[in-house]
Amino acid sequence: MQKLGLNQSLQQKLSPQQIQFIKLLQIPTAELDTRVEEELEINPALEEGKEESNDDEQFDEDSSQDSESENEDVNIDDYLRDDDISGYKMYGDGDQEEERDMPIAMSVSLTEQLLTQLGFLGLEEHQLQIGKQLIGSIESDGYIRRDLEAIVNDLAFAQNIETDLDEVESILHKIQEFDPPGIAARNLQECLLLQLERRSDDHNVDVITAKMILEKCYDEFTKKHYDKILKKLDLEDEEYVKDAIELIRKLNPKPGGSSTGLVKTQYLIPDFILTNINGKLELSLNSRNAPELRISRSYSDMMDAYDKSNKKDKKLKETVTFVKQKLDAAKWFIDAIKQRQHTLLRTMQAIVNLQFDYFLEGDESKLKPMILKDIAQIIDMDISTVSRVANSKSVQTEFGIYPLKYFFSEGIATDSGEDVSSREVKNELKTFIEGEDKKKPLSDDKLEKLLNAKGYNIARRTVAKYREQLNIPVARLRKEL
Repeated sequence: MQKLGLNQSLQQKLSPQQIQFIKLLQIPTAELDTRVEEELEINPALEEGKEESNDDEQFDEDSSQDSESENEDVNIDDYLRDDDISGYKMYGDGDQEEERDMPIAMSVSLTEQLLTQLGFLGLEEHQLQIGKQLIGSIESDGYIRRDLEAIVNDLAFAQNIETDLDEVESILHKIQEFDPPGIAARNLQECLLLQLERRSDDHNVDVITAKMILEKCYDEFTKKHYDKILKKLDLEDEEYVKDAIELIRKLNPKPGGSSTGLVKTQYLIPDFILTNINGKLELSLNSRNAPELRISRSYSDMMDAYDKSNKKDKKLKETVTFVKQKLDAAKWFIDAIKQRQHTLLRTMQAIVNLQFDYFLEGDESKLKPMILKDIAQIIDMDISTVSRVANSKSVQTEFGIYPLKYFFSEGIATDSGEDVSSREVKNELKTFIEGEDKKKPLSDDKLEKLLNAKGYNIARRTVAKYREQLNIPVARLRKEL
């Protein structure tokens, strides 16, 4: 038997504008240009260019006088308010879309990415042109094969830029610090050495030995004369050479990607730029996050003309309703872009403040435990908002480009009562495994005891989880004869 009943429930609903803002917030810089272009195409009331203050004043005045249009002035707070909820607390709370990691877009060519990084150096115009010439000489696989003296001549004859070999080489060394590691090398040996220089584990025996092999025994290495390498480097244990050579083999011999030129390799555009100026960290948004947009003057004038016209004209009223809708949408989009910039900067600044010691030196061991909730509490925004920023954005540092989610990790308690980043524990775990006797590899139980002895309060199942996350197989599969 069916019964009728009355059921009262409270639900959160997102308006179309709120959903659009969420999507606008989570798209990475590389896709923002496309999104802005789409809006410019569908909305003639939106134009590229700097905002004129009198445009906004005129628009607001016209809107307030238009009592018959039954529309209120556009304000982003109106769009981000829904009955019982307001502010950032509702971002994503009622979103019906599945919560998932947003892929970081790779949508620029190698040359474009290198030119973007060149702009971060703040070079004077003369040196900037030399840098552009060098980048233009990089082939599709990432190498510069043109002789530097020839590039000096190219600059003199083609661009009337006087320079010398030393200046060109000094700027080349700056470009060789760009991402991807190994870029702008003049040969394979230099390419591999550049990649080893990026290794933060300079005290690692394998890294040191690998550098020595490439610097002093490159010919022997290419010919696989390992016995000669041992003799030349005065090494007794061939395991050192074996591990170092294995490390070299894992390096990328073609940092530019395709050597055929048929494939356009895509690279990451950073959303934030972080610079260290004498110990002071300065954060800025990539300029591509701040497009210059304004309200169309002609559309504002239409609203002004309607105010002075006969408002009983039905066709005119239909026309002005369309115009008002476009003006509303344009004003909202401009405000939403500004709100996006504000939200991004607040989130990233909180991350920088919390991980200040790491960003100062790039020492991974100084990364503090940090979860989404920590940042959400600092900036007083919802966790879902922080998640959308962290999952789809990246930052350019002096140590390379990193996705924001790289800086988030759980904490592990130590004997001293302090929390350390799980990444620090993973590094210790990796070090133990790299230094183990491969004939008798360490089991998870033994690794647990070694980590406990170092002061990390960690269980065996957590050791197994971290080992799997590092893509390291179990002990029996690591055993070698």
